[in-house]
Amino acid sequence: MVQRYVRVKTTQAQTYYGLLQLDRSVQVLDAPAWIGGQPTDLKLEPETYQLLSPCAPTKVIAVGKNYQQHATEMGGEVPQEPLIFLKPPTAVTAHQKPIYYPPVSQRVDYEGELALVIGERTHQCPPEQARSRIWGYTIANDVTARDLQKKDGQWTRAKGFDSFCPLGPWIVRDLNTAAKLQTFVNEETEPRQAAFLNEMVFSVEMLLSYISEIMTLAPGDVILTGTPQGIGPMQISDRVRIEIEGIGSLENHLINSDFPKK
Repeated sequence: MVQRYVRVKTTQAQTYYGLLQLDRSVQVLDAPAWIGGQPTDLKLEPETYQLLSPCAPTKVIAVGKNYQQHATEMGGEVPQEPLIFLKPPTAVTAHQKPIYYPPVSQRVDYEGELALVIGERTHQCPPEQARSRIWGYTIANDVTARDLQKKDGQWTRAKGFDSFCPLGPWIVRDLNTAAKLQTFVNEETEPRQAAFLNEMVFSVEMLLSYISEIMTLAPGDVILTGTPQGIGPMQISDRVRIEIEGIGSLENHLINSDFPKK
């Protein structure tokens, strides 16, 4: 059985890392697994917890235009080097939690992506060592206020709203590089996005190595590896489900923002 590593919050507001069991109970670990967490005697029953994002990164580094067809649909070419940007940790949210539609935007898009979870402090890592620094894999939605991205000429505001980085539902240790990524909206049976992970222009090893030359990666940090062709807008009450073979599915729904207008 593939081990699924989770982060949960109990009905008593306690946060734990753990291993999800087949019966949906959680075997609690004494620390995050990527820093050596070991099983404890504590077991949480399904009705006593809710899933959080599976890690709490100090930073989320994302990659733009890492699939050829997506670069084309965005009206540009694949960059010569990875095009990276940051999403703030406050953008991270969990499986089945809402995405908030900011009132300053007229178009909010989904972007299904594979996410890498870093296992150890990493600085200037050569590509041939990069795989050993990837502790595991999860699913991400790089939510984007598309109109603000075009208006601002840079991506911080468009990508950085609270709830604009759903992660989850859990982390797995291994993943087939030929796994398929698909994005679905509501009850549609045809995916809006569909691609194999090995269609990336820059491999996960190349991405990690490149980023580590710029900034030190900490355990639990996250790298979003880019989205394939088929991005599109979400409407209020839409549910977006992103599936990656070997991991599972991440689902979130879009609601009106509670944030004040600016």
